Order: sequence, then C-alpha cells, then structure tokens
Amino acid sequence: MQGLVHFLFEAGYLKNVDRSGWWLIGNKNPESVAEHSFRCTILGYILAKLEKVDTSKVIMMCLFHDVHEARTNDLHKVAQKYINLEEAGERATQDQLEPLKGHIGDEIADVLSELTNQESKESMVAKDADILECAMQAREYQVKGYDAAVDWLDRADDRLHCESSKKLLSILKQSDPNEWWKKLKDMK
Repeated sequence: MQGLVHFLFEAGYLKNVDRSGWWLIGNKNPESVAEHSFRCTILGYILAKLEKVDTSKVIMMCLFHDVHEARTNDLHKVAQKYINLEEAGERATQDQLEPLKGHIGDEIADVLSELTNQESKESMVAKDADILECAMQAREYQVKGYDAAVDWLDRADDRLHCESSKKLLSILKQSDPNEWWKKLKDMK
C-alpha cells in the first residue's frame, strides 16, 4: 500500500507540471498537465459515447496518458526533436507502475500500451480527446491574445480520426470560449 500512496502523490505532482508548448507563444503561466488531463478525460468520455466504443477504456487512457510527465516533464515539440520522449515515457511509466504490480498496475499498463499502438478504435478516440483538448486550450489562449496559438488549431485538423472529433473542432474554432458564462449573466 505504501507504493500506491507514493504513486498517488506522484500523480498529484502533475498539478505542478506546466504544459511547456505554450511557452513558445509567450504564455508564462500555461495550464498544468493535471488540468489538461482532466478535460481530456471528460472529452474522452463524451467522444467514446458519440463513437459508441468502450467508455471505461477510453477514460482510463485519457486519465493516465501523461502520468509519466511527473518524471519526464512536459516537453514541447521542439524539445522532442532532440529527445526520444516515447521511449523515456515508457520507461518512466514502467517504473511508476512497478509498485502497483498485479491487477491495478497491469490494467493501467495494458491500456497505455493499447493507446501507444493506436490499433483499436478506443485508442484513436483517446488520442483524439488529447488533440481536441489541446485545440480547445489553443482557442482559449487565442482569444486571450496569444495569436500564435492558431498553429495548434490548424495542426489539429489533420490529426483527428473520428467524425465527432472533427465536428467538435470545426465548431470550437469559431466559438467564443467565454460565451457559456456571458449568456448566464443575462439570465434572470
């Protein structure tokens, strides 16, 4: 159980790991990996329902997809050019799951392996959730004045696999991220 407690504290550390790609556009205070993973998991659930695939598996993939970044940090695409992040991430994940040997660790390792291989519909949905969450964040930053965030939105188009993901992306590109609360202010 001590290993499990250590794993949980380590997962909590992701609240302190910034998503570094946004530094490239001048954002000195981007969201954390934990914040990204939270909305990614919600998106994964919704996309799994829309695409009629195993919701639990997609949720697990989204929830654990970046846990290794507690050890490797979040490295933006420029840094990844010089470091084999996939290999480092797999090694970090193996070490992280070592204390969780048995049912829990094996189940997490299996879904992450499936996500990496990108052969199942669930893995494609989870990957889309990850890409779509980044696109949503890009749109939010774009509206805040980080115009270069449009690059993330443009690059998402060619990377999505699922029809529901593509439809959501086309809508969010034109949406005001603040519209949801602005309408609530006008309600009596």
